[in-house]
Amino acid sequence: MPSAPLDGTPVPPDGSLPADALAELGTRPFGFYVHVPFCATRCGYCDFNTYTAAELRSRDGTAVASPRTYADQAIAEIALARRVLGDRELPVRTVFMGGGTPTLLSPEELGRILDAIDAQFGLAPDAEITTEANPETVDAGILARLREAGFTRISFGMQSAKAHVLAVLERTHTPGRPEQCVAWARQAGFAHVNLDLIYGTPGESDADWKESLTAAIAAGPDHISAYSLIVEEGTRLAARVRRGELTPFDDDVLADRYIMADELLSAAGLQWYEVSNWAADPTARSAHNLLYWTGGHWWGVGPGAHSHIGGVRWWNVKHPAAYAARLAAGRTPAHAREILSAADRRFERILLELRIAQGCPLDLLDDAGRAAAARAVADGLLDAAAHARGRAVLTLRGRLLADALVLDLA
Repeated sequence: MPSAPLDGTPVPPDGSLPADALAELGTRPFGFYVHVPFCATRCGYCDFNTYTAAELRSRDGTAVASPRTYADQAIAEIALARRVLGDRELPVRTVFMGGGTPTLLSPEELGRILDAIDAQFGLAPDAEITTEANPETVDAGILARLREAGFTRISFGMQSAKAHVLAVLERTHTPGRPEQCVAWARQAGFAHVNLDLIYGTPGESDADWKESLTAAIAAGPDHISAYSLIVEEGTRLAARVRRGELTPFDDDVLADRYIMADELLSAAGLQWYEVSNWAADPTARSAHNLLYWTGGHWWGVGPGAHSHIGGVRWWNVKHPAAYAARLAAGRTPAHAREILSAADRRFERILLELRIAQGCPLDLLDDAGRAAAARAVADGLLDAAAHARGRAVLTLRGRLLADALVLDLA
């Protein structure tokens, strides 16, 4: 498996990129990810780069960073992106605002960031513009304002329909609120709405998970994501597991939960197009995530955000105060970067394309990989008909073992 230095290499102060990376612009879709690093509270399972108000105060109580000033900083980085990428025409196909909790900023502030992207680069006529939203931070009026600001797609963090599961995750919304948000989003004119679910929370039963799936389907989104809970080191959830207060489920239980999800979602007309994602039709698929999975180019704005242009991947400083200081000084907020080798890029292409329903081409594999693919067909992990057409496409059983299978193929 190819590897790169853990800490990367330094980035030029102006953020400039190698000429061969810039030369690839225009060959694949281009998008923006905007990271909004603020949350009202921190969920017990979360290890994302986010900060509560209390975590952004100095010892004397002074705020060192604030959502109120964040839009201007993001806009400054978007202007930097334009300088770094030059004057070539780069219509933006997708924008995804994630976090954190983007909706801690007002719809108008989020709209200012979106307008800056449009002014600097131009949004493609059919651009997909997504924001994540915590169900407790929006209502019918806010969703209408988000739609008016230009957002075309919204993703709500539902996680579970059961109060005791939400309590373990330390989610603050009440059961039923995400479903209400879907209805409000539809009324506001959002054609595309996603609900995120998590399975495998300690204390969750099969019946709990089925009830969550049923509630999510009944709400009427055209996209549902379902992820297995990962106990990340350094989180409060990990501390509770370490103390023996909570017991994670084994892989067999998680596999059964995944199969249940696929059966219920498929029966409801939502078809898998990536291992953890189901959509009502091709127009409902997340174009932004497909950009990631198919090797597109994107600029990540915000503290800790990652970017990728032409085989160069970089990541910004994590703390909002450090991020703001870099931009105020006229410097790139990038902390470090890595230039991917041909072997790195080939491995990542297999890793990501294998996860989507179209699979990856067999001619991307070397002789050992093609032999492994033939064995995987015999073992029921890859689809035989797709293999005959020259593609490696996961079966349902293969989806359960995708990570291990990648190592065999690559």
